Amino acid sequence: MKKIIIILTVLILLLVTLIVARTLLHQPLSKSTADTVNISVDEKQLAKHMSEAVQFKTISFQSKELAIEEFSGFINWVFETYPEVQNNLEYEQLGGYSMLYKWTGKNPDLEPILLTGHYDVVPVIPGSEGLWDHAPFSGEIADDHVWGRGALDDKSAVISLLEAVTLLLKEGFQPERSIYLSFGHDEELGGTQGAASVVEYAKKHGINFLWSLDEGSFLFDKMIPGIDQIMGAINVAEKGSLTLQIVAKAAGGHSSAPPKQTAVGILAEAITKLETHPVPGGLEGLSAQMFDTISRYMPFTFRMLFANQWLFQGTIETRLADSPFMNAMLRTTTAPTMLSGSTKVNVLPIEAIATVNFRLHPRDSVGDIISHVKAVVDNDNIEVRVRENAGRPASQVSDWTSVGFDMLEKSVNEILKDTVIAPGVMIAGSDTRHYGKVSSNSFRFNPMTVTQKDVATFHGTNERISIANLAQATKIYSRLMINGSAP
Repeated sequence: MKKIIIILTVLILLLVTLIVARTLLHQPLSKSTADTVNISVDEKQLAKHMSEAVQFKTISFQSKELAIEEFSGFINWVFETYPEVQNNLEYEQLGGYSMLYKWTGKNPDLEPILLTGHYDVVPVIPGSEGLWDHAPFSGEIADDHVWGRGALDDKSAVISLLEAVTLLLKEGFQPERSIYLSFGHDEELGGTQGAASVVEYAKKHGINFLWSLDEGSFLFDKMIPGIDQIMGAINVAEKGSLTLQIVAKAAGGHSSAPPKQTAVGILAEAITKLETHPVPGGLEGLSAQMFDTISRYMPFTFRMLFANQWLFQGTIETRLADSPFMNAMLRTTTAPTMLSGSTKVNVLPIEAIATVNFRLHPRDSVGDIISHVKAVVDNDNIEVRVRENAGRPASQVSDWTSVGFDMLEKSVNEILKDTVIAPGVMIAGSDTRHYGKVSSNSFRFNPMTVTQKDVATFHGTNERISIANLAQATKIYSRLMINGSAP
């Protein structure tokens, strides 16, 4: 017995030693450091321009009806506000109201790059206007912020890009490789007119971009537990989308004499199964790379878990899955969003229908998810209806070791030293679903720093952006144009 205890003790000590050693080795990877670059911008003028841009009600309604005077007004405002851009870059208006600029490079043999944003915005929820501290389209400048719909999503990127080009033009800069700027007018509706037309234009003229940059993730301040540094996720992929109808069928009749299980009850059981049996996920591929990078900056206990995934992978995945945001990084998500049943309170429905939206992780296909749903529901009284064009696969995963990713990381660190940069996956959608068709690599990233409080304003109440963030984005974009256009 004593011998067994000694053996067990030795084995435990060896295990502890191995775990501690691997944890101590799980340190930030060495990388070339970028020298800080000092850039001066006129923050007062920048805030004024952002304020004016917000005041245009360039709203993408679900009906797809456009307030033409607002979109035309915004375009004319850009022409008047940024004359250097208008006078030095080639301009095309595509798909109705999307704006495409070409800044011709010195070397036409080099593949161009594409920097994009969108200037359409989502509507303000009717009746919520009074909840805003400042009217949603006022463009009010207060508390060192510019307030209004589109301030973060995504007029800030459009304005910062235009400001960066203007800054460089005034300095006499000309890129080596051509730089294209695309500002979509219908991203919030899927970009089927704007970004899609830009892609058709590129195909027609034989243009393939070395890489493209669109909206996406941000620089996060204290949003990752245990990490004090600013952390930026450059999204190298975006999720796809699939919407299914789960239809439960049963005999109808009068509600005064219901059967043991109604169509509503059958449907409720099916939805519960889908929520308690999510699509399998986990730390592999892109997700693994992202967490491997950021975990190196975490406190010892968290580093220990990630450094020893062979032992703690199940624990890690369970804890990450407790956070909706982190869970979305690990798997295809399941979200019941709409329900319908009887048309009258005393009538039993013969069909009860749930609309369920899935956001597809790059590892899963549309067919995989349909098969998963049918297997989980597994009920003869349930039909899984797949509407035509109901699904869109996830994007291809771009190369996070490529020159485009490196230039993004370098440009950020030239303005914000010691920022942690990791590849990520965009859990929503962007116009890059189109731009990626003519780009060798596609990235999704906004160079503004956000907190959890800021994130709550996306498509919500009190959307705003700090003037410091506008200046920061302008500086990073200007460095990206210099670094990214080099041969």
